[in-house]
Amino acid sequence: MTIGRLAETTGVPASAIRYWERHGLLPEPERVGGQRRYPPEAAERITVLRTCQRAGLTLVEIGEFQRERPQREAMIRAKIGEIEQRMVDLEHARQLLTHALRCGEEDIVRCPKFREQMAAWETADAAP
Repeated sequence: MTIGRLAETTGVPASAIRYWERHGLLPEPERVGGQRRYPPEAAERITVLRTCQRAGLTLVEIGEFQRERPQREAMIRAKIGEIEQRMVDLEHARQLLTHALRCGEEDIVRCPKFREQMAAWETADAAP
């Protein structure tokens, strides 16, 4: 299929497809009469790329993700650690915002419960 058809099928602009090719994230397609011609699997590869982007992987990490298993494991383990930390941070944010909705203090920073919770988070973050 042409790049235009691939773009239409996947909802990804042709410029992004060309960019991913230049950076080795998509295999170079064969050319017929100077035009790129993509196999059906290209749409699946683009779906994987978009999913990786939504999961928070950078383009460099996506490139590593597509390598052979031993080469990608270190990146995956590091990314899992980042995600787990983000989950903790998001839970703290949820707790803060939930408390702020219910708190009667005019200045949330002066709220004793808020200050206590912040201290507990900092202690937890400092623990090995």
